[in-house]
Formats: sequence, structure tokens, C-alpha cells
Amino acid sequence: MSLYKVSIDNIEVEVEPGTTIMNAARKIGGNVVPPAMCYYSKLEGSGGKCRTCLVKVAQTSAVDTRPMPKLVASCRTMVQDGMVVQNITSPEVLDARKAITEFLLINHPLDCPVCDQAGECDLQDLSYEHGLEETRTTEDRRTFEPIDIGEYIKLNMNRCILCYRCVMVADQITDKRVHGILNRGDHSEISTYIKQAVDNDFSGNMIDVCPVGALTDKTFRFKSRVWFTNPFDAHRDCPHCSGKTVLWMKGKEVLRVTGRKDKYGELEEFICNDCRFHHKEVTEWVVEGPRKIERHSVISQNHYENLSDDKKLKP
Repeated sequence: MSLYKVSIDNIEVEVEPGTTIMNAARKIGGNVVPPAMCYYSKLEGSGGKCRTCLVKVAQTSAVDTRPMPKLVASCRTMVQDGMVVQNITSPEVLDARKAITEFLLINHPLDCPVCDQAGECDLQDLSYEHGLEETRTTEDRRTFEPIDIGEYIKLNMNRCILCYRCVMVADQITDKRVHGILNRGDHSEISTYIKQAVDNDFSGNMIDVCPVGALTDKTFRFKSRVWFTNPFDAHRDCPHCSGKTVLWMKGKEVLRVTGRKDKYGELEEFICNDCRFHHKEVTEWVVEGPRKIERHSVISQNHYENLSDDKKLKP
């Protein structure tokens, strides 16, 4: 099978036919990669909803040298041989991304100081890069009454951006789904039918895939800021999942357990609720060592990542 040659921000890469512009950019890495709030490579059918990954196709292919008439979603648009794409090199794309960021923040509450997602929130990162310094809207924000959807997961619908990731997790990796998108338009919300509880064995993965603070871990709620904790890779023998997790610790105390994420914030493997919620003693785990944190992340500040390999902290 012959590979397609694609140019993204003047960097050429060869990819297989059927690759999206987003994944072609991820093969290059760095600032060439468009942001993604709804696309998740592990979830079939994700993408095409938030529009933050819009890019400009300046040349459709080697055969058709015309540009595409409007910006396209890079997570849903397949590459063609000879395609020329502009991401951060296009002022039109950057202006559109600022407008989309403003749109996502129209109803999103400015409650980062009390949100457990602060410090690892994709919308925070997006607004820092592309948001305005102050809002231009004066209307009241959309608000929802809080509802209880289960023993371990807290739903704050006011923060939701309707990315659909949690719905896809329930559809694709659990044996039943009792929640989804109710109503339409400005009244759309994530909720459960007849107030059923979300209690399947892999429901906790909805917390990990949520890009904002709409779904958070009740067992970790208000215990600590994420940048005050030390993440360690750890594993255990688990009959339900791989057992490969990240322990977020303060001293010897395990404050929360999450799945391991790659550099694009996507889970490498989905983990079960038993590992996530029921094993909070460090003695129950085989601790592999400190987790590597990207330098741009606030989580890495004043942590052990600055130490040499022979001086890494042990729990």
C-alpha cells in the first residue's frame, strides 16, 4: 500500500490512506497538532462536535490543487495524497479557534478555583492559549439543578460542553448505559433516565475521558489540588482489567487512582471501578516509580521530575 504525502504547517509526513488530518498531525507532534475537546482515538465515532480542531486545507490533493472552501474538522477529515494543511500558520484558523473557545465559555462557569479538574482541564488550557481576557456577554449563564448519578461520580452539568465522550464510554466499554443526552438545543444536558444510578463496573472511565470538570471523582472531591500530589505508575493483579494505573499520592496516602494517559490526554487502557475506587492503600499496589509529566503541565511544578534517575522519589 502506497503512503500519502501530506504537508501540515510546512512539515511533510507520510501516512497511510484513511488517516485523518488530526492523526497525521499527531504523527508529527508538537504545536502542529490541533487541540481536541471531543475527539478520542479510543472511542469509535468520536469527534466532529466541538470544532476546536478546525484547520485550513490550502490544497486538497496533488491532483486537485484547489483549497477547500471552508475550514474543516481535522478529526473527521481524511488526508489525500499531496494535501497541504495549515493549522497554526493560518490566521483564519487561529481566529476561528478563538471564536470557538469563546463559544464554549459562554455558559461555562468561572469556578476553576473550586473545581477538582483545575490543573488538568483541557478547557483551561484552550482558554489560556486562545481565550479572551474578559467576557463580552452580559446574559445569564445556562444553569442546571444538580442530580446524583451514582455512588462514585459527581455530575456538574453546568460545566459540561456536550462532547459526548462519557456517552460513548458507556456505549462501547460497559454492558449497559443508563445516561445520555436529553432534550435538544440550548436545553441539552447529560442525565440519567428516571434518575437511575450509573453503577456499571467501568463507569469510572467517564471521569477520565471528560475534558472538563463535569464528571469528577467523589472519593477525591476537595481532598487536594492535583499539583500538590505526586503521581506514580502502579499495577496490581486484577481479574477485570489490566490493573495498570496511576496513584496520585500525598506522602504515603493514595488520594485517587486513575488510568494512565498518553501525551494527548487519552487513556492508554480503560480500568475497572474496583481498581479505581476500592484500593486506596499503597500496600495493595506494585509501585513502578514516578510518572513522567510533561513540562508544560502545572502538575510538574516543584515535583520530582527535576531529579536525576538515581534520585527519584519512592513512596
